[in-house]
Amino acid sequence: MSDSDIEKHNRKGSHSSPPVYANELSADDAALAACGYKQEFKREFTVWTSFAVSFSVLGLLPSVAVTLIYGMGYAGTAGMVWGWLLAMVGIQAVATSMAELASSMPTSGGLYYCSAVLAPPGWGPLASFLTGWSNWIGQVTGAPSVNYGNAAMILAAASVTNPNYVPQTWHTFLVTVLLMLVHACISSMPTRYVARFNGASTLVNISFLLIVIILIPSATTNTNPKFNSSREVWGTITNGTEWPNGIAILMSFVSIIWTMSGYDAPFHLAEECSNAQIATPRAIVMTAATGGILGWFLMLIIAYTVVDITGTLESPIGQPFVSYLQQVLNQPTVLAVTSMSIVCAFFMGQGCMVAALNAVWFNTFIGILLLLLMFVNEIAIGAIFSVGAIASYFAFTVPIAIRVFFVGNRFRPGPWNLGAWSRPIGIVACAYVLLMIPILCLPTVKGADLNASTMNWTVVVWAGPLLLAFIWFKVDAHKWFKGPIINLEHQIHGIQPVYTRDGDNQNGSNSETTFDKDVKGIDAKTSVRPAP
Repeated sequence: MSDSDIEKHNRKGSHSSPPVYANELSADDAALAACGYKQEFKREFTVWTSFAVSFSVLGLLPSVAVTLIYGMGYAGTAGMVWGWLLAMVGIQAVATSMAELASSMPTSGGLYYCSAVLAPPGWGPLASFLTGWSNWIGQVTGAPSVNYGNAAMILAAASVTNPNYVPQTWHTFLVTVLLMLVHACISSMPTRYVARFNGASTLVNISFLLIVIILIPSATTNTNPKFNSSREVWGTITNGTEWPNGIAILMSFVSIIWTMSGYDAPFHLAEECSNAQIATPRAIVMTAATGGILGWFLMLIIAYTVVDITGTLESPIGQPFVSYLQQVLNQPTVLAVTSMSIVCAFFMGQGCMVAALNAVWFNTFIGILLLLLMFVNEIAIGAIFSVGAIASYFAFTVPIAIRVFFVGNRFRPGPWNLGAWSRPIGIVACAYVLLMIPILCLPTVKGADLNASTMNWTVVVWAGPLLLAFIWFKVDAHKWFKGPIINLEHQIHGIQPVYTRDGDNQNGSNSETTFDKDVKGIDAKTSVRPAP
């Protein structure tokens, strides 16, 4: 087979056959070929650097700092400690189920590709279309929400040093836009530099987080008592909503879910990661587990040392975490912890920007437009946090739900899998997200207190674009959008043949599949290995 024949075949864009290669493939390239794609990216990421990107996106220290208003504000200390534990059950179920998919189909298309492959016949394009849009909504709100929170911390630090300074909305907007542009420039650098940058950011994030966890309880200025009692911490629900306590605790999950929404990053980097079928799922699980444990410890520290919850939330400096630090630490230590949080938030914001070059700048533009919501009111700009949480987890769960309820035993797991626990854990993941989507759309008030200024606009900002995407698909996009190039028959229903240079099927099957006929039609003698 000539090189020109191979190139002609690979340019077909067939949705039923993988690309053809003239030479024997590596394990990574073969797994990618089984999904219908040709290797185009350099595999410069490892399990550590993939973990670095996702852990940087989590940014536990700045994430807790930015979203403390929800965790503490909705349900108090009991909501913070119990809420984190309860929320992590569902989050770990989602993460491990996603890791299983990543091992089976390690492509940069990630959840979008999995939805198309796993969906019942005829539903693949719609499933991937909606998954892709929801995932993009989650990604495009990530950087502006992180940088908005970071800008608030930077200006709050200025207020600590100069009590006469009161941050204005336009100050916050300009600082946030500056951070967005800087991160876009960094993310436009070559892949190897971005990988090194994120590798360094992980060391910074973990180091600063551990320092803060040790520093706050050891340096607190609290006296009589130095720490709150366990009865108060674990048993006192300070309900900041007009809903029952149970609903208030569930609403506080927005802090945890938003914080724990970056562990899908290794999935999108799978084509740039060596040994992707093992390294990618490991990076996903490592991120979710490490983030869950360390994040809970930080919440415990805050719950046991906070002095005045109301004062923390209503401080004129406008940043609850910095206000909390002022209650429990002296000024130099407050500035030290705030500075570490700002540095971690900077790395976190950059991690949210990792994408193809054109996508980086397009997402930056859309993100800056979203930041204009801060000129409406705090509730409006706050919606980007819950929108990001819902959009991400909807996209996470669509392929998991299809795999659990429609694919069944036809699913071909990769070398990293959950075995007999796959379906039960998948059901838990789906039930968790199904519960949380309406909860995260609830406003904090109801009845006569509910109006346009107190409304939670999450349902509009997330569901509105998704509804428009659905209508667009039904009216027009279905005519031309066919989803990603996939090897549906071989990935779900059958065993993919392995061809040698002589054209022999090493799997021992004498029957011709669609791929057999397609390859033999151009007289191919190549090597394509099955996905494990």
